[in-house]
Amino acid sequence: MADLSNLAGLVSEPSGEIDSSVSSVSNRSLRLAEKEKRKGVADPFGLAVKYLSQVEAGTVVRGNDELERNMVRVETVALSKGLPPEVITMLLDLALSLNAGTANCTRVLKFLLPATVVPQEAIVKGVSWLCVGKMPMNAQVLFVRWVLTVFDLIDCKDDLRSIYGFIFSFVTEENLFPFICHLLYLLTMWEHVHSYRVRKLLDIQAKMGRQPFLTQLLALYKVFRPDLVTLSLPSRARTGFKNHNSTWKVALCAVQRKNKSAVLADQSLSLDVKEKPSSRKRKLHHLAIPPLSSAFDSNSNKKVFRLQELRSFKELLENIHNIELPAQMGSLLGSALALHYLDCVQDESAFLRLNFWLGHSLQEEFLLCPVDGSSDNTSEACRFLSTILFTQQFLQEGFSSTESFLYKFLSVWDGCLLRPQILDLLSDIPLMPSFYMHKLLFEPLKQLYFTSTVFFKCSVIECLNSMLVKWLTWHSVSASEGGLDISLNSNSTITMTLSGFMDSVMELVRFVGLLASEGLRLENCHVLLLNQTLAFYETVCDMFLKYSLPLIIMPPAGVFYPALFATDSISVDRLGYIMFRYRKNLTLAKKQEQQREQTFHISRNTYKEFNRNLQAMVNSMWNSWWCIPGSDIEIDKDLIALSKVAEPWCRFDLIHHPALFSYAIEFHQRCWPERKNVDLGSIKTGKYWNWYMEFLFNQGFDGLNNFIQTNTGHGSTLNSQEDGQPKSQP
Repeated sequence: MADLSNLAGLVSEPSGEIDSSVSSVSNRSLRLAEKEKRKGVADPFGLAVKYLSQVEAGTVVRGNDELERNMVRVETVALSKGLPPEVITMLLDLALSLNAGTANCTRVLKFLLPATVVPQEAIVKGVSWLCVGKMPMNAQVLFVRWVLTVFDLIDCKDDLRSIYGFIFSFVTEENLFPFICHLLYLLTMWEHVHSYRVRKLLDIQAKMGRQPFLTQLLALYKVFRPDLVTLSLPSRARTGFKNHNSTWKVALCAVQRKNKSAVLADQSLSLDVKEKPSSRKRKLHHLAIPPLSSAFDSNSNKKVFRLQELRSFKELLENIHNIELPAQMGSLLGSALALHYLDCVQDESAFLRLNFWLGHSLQEEFLLCPVDGSSDNTSEACRFLSTILFTQQFLQEGFSSTESFLYKFLSVWDGCLLRPQILDLLSDIPLMPSFYMHKLLFEPLKQLYFTSTVFFKCSVIECLNSMLVKWLTWHSVSASEGGLDISLNSNSTITMTLSGFMDSVMELVRFVGLLASEGLRLENCHVLLLNQTLAFYETVCDMFLKYSLPLIIMPPAGVFYPALFATDSISVDRLGYIMFRYRKNLTLAKKQEQQREQTFHISRNTYKEFNRNLQAMVNSMWNSWWCIPGSDIEIDKDLIALSKVAEPWCRFDLIHHPALFSYAIEFHQRCWPERKNVDLGSIKTGKYWNWYMEFLFNQGFDGLNNFIQTNTGHGSTLNSQEDGQPKSQP
């Protein structure tokens, strides 16, 4: 018994250890369960997502408080922070499968806002649900609209392009048709354009008529396969795809503004391409250039070289035939190497896609939702427009979408918002037929010009001068290539004859003459405005000799006489240079007319205007006889007598002219330092006149020197520059 009791004692000790071990494990399980419970309470979003992922078909929806409570939790997070990719995939499947009911399907789609990217497989699975045909039509439309809204955020699009045929099959659905055309436009590549698809679209067009969205898609098809699309399409079609997604865009704007500090990428232009592309979405009040991203998955079998992998111009040349255009064409604007590629290949489809992206960004997200004036929004829009301007200057060609945007924006512009960028873009506008210029360009500019400050007036004249120089330069290059019918744009089918070009230039010069004349009158001949005007006519006076354009237009009286009687010497000198160049151009034109080398003839009225201005300038400055009977400046003698000005006829000669009077005084003091009384008339006697001329023209008045020497035979023999532009340019 003792042995048994001892045995029992030996057995009882391990039993106690086991009990304590079991107790320890049980306590730990309780702690873990409590921890998980507390974690669940701290992360209601995670629990809500887990619950929604377990909702199956046949789940009771009406009166299901738990479903509603979890739906509200996810919706709150989605509208405030956005949803991660895996949640997007799960919720999209939940909505389109109708497991949570039809009402919740549309509800989920409306708050399905991505925080970063949208997985490609989610969209592909969504299209498969679309093919099943279970969803009501309003839910189908909503899904396609959502895809269009988040299209730029889809991480890759090669699988989407692989099911292009399935997406194309929905063109027969009348309600879906506009949105399917838009989606197809974004996905279409050369290999997708086939004759049977073109025939299908043409059949639909025959039934529905020319719809803008269908015209846009056919235009893209024609770019890829002009042999299949023989239909003539408008070269400047209006925007075919309307923005129906403003609700999502406002919500997406709010979400990404909250995440701005975490995802905002540097938008500066450089040769380097970002390693980790940001997934920011173009949205209201956020005009960001998207980073370069491939249209294909890195594991794709397609042998392509991605633009974001380029590091040098040498790599570009070595791989130029294997480079694939990026998923988002707007990303080309953010890389100089990408712009080099675009300029080298001259791919019309690339320009078409880039134009579409720019048109959408400027039209829907800038014009319809203008910058609200805050410093962040203004600087962002400034960077965006500056990037477009840089791109156009790099390619030496403007975009038709930018041009269309400017015409619309001018009608609502206040003249202050982003003035430098808008005017610089305006100066890049390509040549247009004269009958369009008045309505699209002149009328809105005229309203702004006459209601703005003198500094804005100067900016407008400078902008139009730059525009004229670009038009004339473009013409001189086209003329050297030997063609009268010249294309307005390398990617446009519109052409213009030389006579049409001359009409447009003439309208522009006359318009600036009107603005300048009235502006000088309103601003009391402000010296800055006068000099900007004279800079414009320095371009106009040399159109025949410098740009090979047989057109000579004289400045109006409202410009010529304020310059002739100006109080600053620079304006008078510039006028002298302008008249000197007019004489050169007219002399050559007359010579070519006599030799019958010129098809176009200069009008007799042009010669008459020049001779009248020449006579007025020579008589006033050289002959001391400024009041010419029958001229534009004839003044009644009784009115002159009332002024009590001594010898009024010589008040504007080279000695007494308000702009040159100080030089005459200085010369007098150098010649007769002992005299106390100033007698400027003594300058005209003997050798002093020649000395004064040398002194005056050695001050840098090369334009005035050339004018005097050409028209009177006198002038500085030391500083004469027969064909040189005056040195004293502001």
